[in-house]
Amino acid sequence: MKKLLIASIVATLSMGVAMGANDLVKEGEKIFNTKKIGNCFACHAANGKKINGPGTLGPKLQGLAMWPEDALYDKVYDPYKTNPISAMPAFGKNGVLDDHQIKAVVAYLKTIK
Repeated sequence: MKKLLIASIVATLSMGVAMGANDLVKEGEKIFNTKKIGNCFACHAANGKKINGPGTLGPKLQGLAMWPEDALYDKVYDPYKTNPISAMPAFGKNGVLDDHQIKAVVAYLKTIK
């Protein structure tokens, strides 16, 4: 009985974490595709994602599921750290996106294969 209770608690907690992660992905997708917030689609297409009228200034995003989360976070926060001639705005450093919003974008980017 005790093992069943523990298993039930673990399953419930895992489900809550998964639902929270899914919500974060949805929030990140909204930021990615909203002109007044992230506007990422103005410069980027994303492999496997239907995006209405993606721009071509930035590279097509692909393989981001394999990137470490901290590397993606840093790229969105301040792309100039790794590429001083980047045309991408420093969304975090310039205060366009806050910490939570960047984490949401990263969660969405991690879904891009």
